[in-house]
Amino acid sequence: MTQESNTNHSDDELFEHHHFTAAKGQDPLRVDKFLMNFIENATRNKIQNAAKDGNIYVNGKPVKQNHKVKAGDEVKVLLSYPPYENQLIPEEIPLDIVYEDEVLLVVNKPAGMVVHPGHGNYSGTLINGLIHHFDQLPLNSSERPGLVHRIDKDTTGLLVVAKTEQAMAHLSKQFFNKTSQREYEALVWGRVEDDEGTIEGYIGRNPNNRMQNMVYVGEDADLGKPAVTHYKVLERFTYVTLVSCQLETGRTHQIRVHMKHIGHTLFNDERYGGDRVLKGTAFSKYKQFVENCFKILPRQALHAKTLGFEHPTTGQWMSFETPVPNDMVECMEKWRKYAKSSR
Repeated sequence: MTQESNTNHSDDELFEHHHFTAAKGQDPLRVDKFLMNFIENATRNKIQNAAKDGNIYVNGKPVKQNHKVKAGDEVKVLLSYPPYENQLIPEEIPLDIVYEDEVLLVVNKPAGMVVHPGHGNYSGTLINGLIHHFDQLPLNSSERPGLVHRIDKDTTGLLVVAKTEQAMAHLSKQFFNKTSQREYEALVWGRVEDDEGTIEGYIGRNPNNRMQNMVYVGEDADLGKPAVTHYKVLERFTYVTLVSCQLETGRTHQIRVHMKHIGHTLFNDERYGGDRVLKGTAFSKYKQFVENCFKILPRQALHAKTLGFEHPTTGQWMSFETPVPNDMVECMEKWRKYAKSSR
């Protein structure tokens, strides 16, 4: 399944809210159930009402809720009002700006902040704050002001934002050509045995869980997009390991998906099953210790620590680093003490 986020305005005054292409392995499935799998926060009642109103199209024709979607079908939801995520409203949101000049800025994003508006998150995003502070930011290929790349809602760390068309083009090209530098720190479940390694795998949507991505291998590789992550062990804490991850590509949830693929799900990553005890003992005292760690760090343990790129105007190489946030530091310190006491 692939999704596009266009906002075409059709002749009958309808706006395109969602556009999906059913994956080639898609079994015949009712269109209402199909859309439930891929639209976050959707209810079956809303989808069925859209079908009754003639607003769900398959291969360009309106269909009823029981129409069966097959592999390769183009599914669109068209409604009479523009999607919220395209109605950008400036909001006075404090931004932690690490660096700024005439053509770009580097922002340190906190946990809990969504980068751009989307389903269920129509305000309070980084973009809402950016367009309040800066006028006429250039649009990227997805028509999102200033964004060159993004990180997940509960991931902390560095993002570069373009302020001019030239900067947007130059920086985007660097990310596409893999000449930028992005390094993360992650706390993962289990003891990572190899001191360093590379994970290569094609990442795509998990057909059994609409909120997850997964690694496709072998004959199914073409269902995903190529992704490469280099990792290095920084410290081992008995049942968890602190690793540094350097990205060659920038797929959605890349580090989270790749680390799970090799058996090391990120600590407290609810979406990928890291919010339960995956390694350790059966003792209730240990389980309570882990629960206390979860309370200290109520999100996936992932921080975009280092960001490097060539300045689009001067050509100078620029590198930025931001400290690991306190919640990760406190969690790691608890594991460090636990590891020492377990020797």
